Amino acid sequence: MATKGTKPATKTIATNREVRHSYFVIETLETGIELKGTEVKSLRAGTVTLKDSWIDIEDGDLIAKGIHISPYDHGNIFNQDPSRPRQLLAHKNEIRHLGQQCKLQGYTMVPLSLYFKHGRVKLELGLCKGKKIYDKREDAARRDAKRSIDRAIKSNGRYY
Repeated sequence: MATKGTKPATKTIATNREVRHSYFVIETLETGIELKGTEVKSLRAGTVTLKDSWIDIEDGDLIAKGIHISPYDHGNIFNQDPSRPRQLLAHKNEIRHLGQQCKLQGYTMVPLSLYFKHGRVKLELGLCKGKKIYDKREDAARRDAKRSIDRAIKSNGRYY
């Protein structure tokens, strides 16, 4: 059990690093994910890819598509299709809010990370807005400037 004031134990399985390059993350939400068969064992082995995945709303449910969980090596007939759509577990009012934002504002829902929290698999989804090319260039220039400042501080020991 976590004591008051400490962060609960989490272990990151996979992160989608490409999202922060291609999108502005407006809002995040932690959801559960429905897994079947030996998928949890595959996740413990770290064989998951979030790269080209997205989230849709179908019949009032959040559905994660494009998440590739490789079949478990020591599995049997209970191994599932690696890229099957998976239902996300969230409250109806949260799903309704996300659906309205996607419909009215033109946002996209994308998985940001997959992790274990107290032995349960959680997915952090982001409500995102696409970046334009000039936004990406601006971010790259800002990152390069910070890197050169850090390099100068490290070499001189001080900043002028």
